[in-house]
Amino acid sequence: MIFVSSSCIKKDRIKDSILSLVNEGFKNIELSGGTNYYEGYLDDLQEIQDKYSLNYQLHNYFPPPKEHFMLNLSSMNEDLYQKSIEHCMIAISMCKKLRSKKYAIHAGFLIDFLPTEAGKKISLKRVNDRKNAYSRFSSAWKLLEDFADGEVDLYIENNVFSKSNKETYKNNNPFLFTDYISWIEFSKKVECKLLLDFAHLKVSATSLNLSFSLEVDHLVGLTDYFHISGNDGLHDQNQSIVRDRDMISVLDKYDWFKKTITLEVYDGINSLHQSFDLLNKKIN
Repeated sequence: MIFVSSSCIKKDRIKDSILSLVNEGFKNIELSGGTNYYEGYLDDLQEIQDKYSLNYQLHNYFPPPKEHFMLNLSSMNEDLYQKSIEHCMIAISMCKKLRSKKYAIHAGFLIDFLPTEAGKKISLKRVNDRKNAYSRFSSAWKLLEDFADGEVDLYIENNVFSKSNKETYKNNNPFLFTDYISWIEFSKKVECKLLLDFAHLKVSATSLNLSFSLEVDHLVGLTDYFHISGNDGLHDQNQSIVRDRDMISVLDKYDWFKKTITLEVYDGINSLHQSFDLLNKKIN
């Protein structure tokens, strides 16, 4: 099944993002970050879902909190750590209300940074101890698994280590789980399912001097849930996949039967349609 991310449409309110996607003919929508909190947003989502027979699934920084913060289940800052756990619990509760069977959370960070730095160049900060970060994440994850109680499948998404952040942090990668080797390390510490973001992996592979195709070979068979978008291999740009040969090669190489793929294409509605049409042809 192909989903499109609500972040593909830039609106202040999630209601307006969803209605814009519905008007473009999309019915499988992944609710993600990029909108702001307002009273009654859940009622809006349920009303639109029932009216248009939509399928939802939730991703990471959704629902929008009243005050924005950087979600990090590995944070050493107690306030941010508790906010992150509480946010995920709210998201899991919402999954149950919206009949969403999947909820994915980004792997943790060894640094705390501002929401405005997400997906961009992050200023140099002290990198936290890896062992302590894993301990924090593992404790939080157990709470979330218990809270989900088997009703929602929880996934961990690979982070992206971009060229600009490589220049800042050199060989001290401040993100948990960016490639296959770090997945092996992560999965030994935290028992979880994997959401594989191909765009993140492509960029991280470049920064870490790894082969993207080999990294995909190692990871693609470990999950049924994927994100896809195009980029230049240096930064996560959320572009069309139509001219991204690496992404087309991935789609041609593997079997997508009974898999869930979400398009995260943010460079215009025409680009989103072109990417959706190409993806639909490749996997169906």
